[in-house]
Amino acid sequence: MSKNFTKELEELTKAEIISDDTAEKIRNYYHSKESNSSTILIAFAVIGAILVGLGVILIIAHNWDDLSRPTKVVFAFMPLIIAQLLCGFSLVKKQGQAVWVESTSILLFFAVGSSISLVSQVYNMHGNLGVFLFVWSLLCLPIIYIMRSYAASLLYITVITYYAVESNYTWNFSMNKENMHYWWMFLLVVPNYLMNFKKSPYSNSIRVHNWIIPISLSIALSTLSHRSEDFLYMAYLSLFGVFYAIGNASIYDQSKRRANGFLVLGSLGTVSLLLTLSLNWFWERSHNTDNIFGLEFMAALVTSIAALALIGWQLKQKNNNGIMLLKFAFAIYIVLYILGNFSPFLSQALINVLILSIGINLIRSGAKEDHLGLINYGLLVITSLIICRFFDSDMSFIIRGLLFIAVGAGFFTANYIILKKRKQK
Repeated sequence: MSKNFTKELEELTKAEIISDDTAEKIRNYYHSKESNSSTILIAFAVIGAILVGLGVILIIAHNWDDLSRPTKVVFAFMPLIIAQLLCGFSLVKKQGQAVWVESTSILLFFAVGSSISLVSQVYNMHGNLGVFLFVWSLLCLPIIYIMRSYAASLLYITVITYYAVESNYTWNFSMNKENMHYWWMFLLVVPNYLMNFKKSPYSNSIRVHNWIIPISLSIALSTLSHRSEDFLYMAYLSLFGVFYAIGNASIYDQSKRRANGFLVLGSLGTVSLLLTLSLNWFWERSHNTDNIFGLEFMAALVTSIAALALIGWQLKQKNNNGIMLLKFAFAIYIVLYILGNFSPFLSQALINVLILSIGINLIRSGAKEDHLGLINYGLLVITSLIICRFFDSDMSFIIRGLLFIAVGAGFFTANYIILKKRKQK
């Protein structure tokens, strides 16, 4: 948006020709158009930067064995030096131009990784993939804050997530407690996300972060699995509760659901895990809760407190967005798990009731909002519950068939009624 256009808007507002709200809507409209066009340019710039980097690496790799050691060292550092110079040029001459900032940041990010690997190969430095990912991510962390690059932030989160899996698991999936660096490394990038979110909460880069961050945390939480997997189930449900609470914050009211990764993953994760916990195998086996001071228990405690704090703060702010049963599903499960030590059958039955109630509430919410997606999601939850009971119980085939017919009729009827109302409107 040009400065002249901004000044004209201010003059129209001062002259009371248009209101402040109208001026703000005009700014947001043109800003969204600019952001869409710049997103395409950034995407092509990122692809170009990656292709150039790969081309240089292939050329060097083809003649690598014929080069002397000093020459190899020069080639190892050359991409790093060139990328740093380009980043400096972007900061000084192209400040504020996202295409330059993002493309040069990506070049520098990969140049750091290639320099580390090439120098290690030249001098025969031994190390595993986990160490390489750890050093690479830490060396690239300043790029995020100096260049203020969204792409570098996404790459950093991706690399540390890979590092968490690589460093914490061996071939037999036993946990290595010595490698717990992911969590503080993740916290180092959170201030950058919060600053960018405050600056432009509806930008495409923030929307991508809203998907990448919960996916990264969900993957990393599995690395804490060691002895007491029962506590890990609690931790996951509470983590999904945190996601769902964040996704229902008032700041996301103007965002579409598909752009709200916290909301979608929190909801899907909660329902999927509850469906898993409704199966017979979970309640028929022996429950191991001896390791009360283990990492799984601490993860469950921290995530549960965080979820309760977020929900409590939202209720205090009179924010009643979302399905309450989904919000408090983690707390309900904890109560049912404790109850299951005395009556497993009753806890399993109540979890089925909880899932059914969530499905019904989703259908009611979708009907209220005239939202076909929510209605079908609620029907899908009920269908999934019936499928679980189909393979996990001794119901007769007649009853199973009737249940499927009822749900199928529900799908057809609900969609027909909503579409008919829309046509009438």
